[in-house]
Amino acid sequence: MPELPEVEVVRAGLERHVAGRVITSVDVLHPRAIRRHVPGADDFAGRLAGVKITAARRRGKYLWLDLADGEAMLAHLGMSGQMLVQPASAPDEKHLRVRVRFADAGPELRFVDQRTFGGLALDELVDVDGTLVPASVAHVGRDPMDPLFDLAAAVAALRGKRTEVKRALLDQTLVSGIGNIYADEALWRARLHGTRPTERLTRAQGELVLTAATEVMADALGAGGTSFDALYVNVNGESGYFERSLAVYGRAGEPCRRCGALIRREAFTNRSSYFCPRCQRRPRRSPMAR
Repeated sequence: MPELPEVEVVRAGLERHVAGRVITSVDVLHPRAIRRHVPGADDFAGRLAGVKITAARRRGKYLWLDLADGEAMLAHLGMSGQMLVQPASAPDEKHLRVRVRFADAGPELRFVDQRTFGGLALDELVDVDGTLVPASVAHVGRDPMDPLFDLAAAVAALRGKRTEVKRALLDQTLVSGIGNIYADEALWRARLHGTRPTERLTRAQGELVLTAATEVMADALGAGGTSFDALYVNVNGESGYFERSLAVYGRAGEPCRRCGALIRREAFTNRSSYFCPRCQRRPRRSPMAR
């Protein structure tokens, strides 16, 4: 699923192409695309007609459009959701789910979703620590690229967990935006194994891994994100190319870019973890754990 850099690439494109424009009509072409909007398709389309989009915003992996009426249009990209800006004359995409037209008769905003795991919904904006976010996103922690992100507080929360460090990095209530790819990349940069218990992290190690996560996501953002297939694209349908710079993720059996040892892959929940067995030593189990 898209992580912070991929979502930020989409957000920046939406800010550039749809912020400041007034919606005239919305066509919901597949009911699953607005299943999170409980009142249904007619309500969704009716409430958006005549409303101005004021900004495109993001927290972690969560993306939304601020509306002039005080609401937000929340976009769940899921595994294959795309927010595309297309000329009205462009042929409909095979998996087009929602079309948004604007008063200026310019390019349309299209939500395309092959697997229909994503969707759009209207949500109220609420104040969370001085920042307006959709109510359904209120539980999500700030991400490392947020100007108000508190590194010291995040490190303390990380060390206060009783879990493995990779699981903690994926906890969106703790620090948002980090997914499976960038967790593995950050742990490699910090020379930490993902199974290290968080309570055994030093403050310096906590700062190191969160700083590494920030840096690797910034690097990915500069490359347009990580695209493993044609489903991960920006608003113009272009793929990112950070895959070429990944140090461990997806590189099982290939040499570590730092020490030359072969990268290993292990099952992790219903996904995979990639690490260097030499740079990222597996922690010893404590006597109590044994």
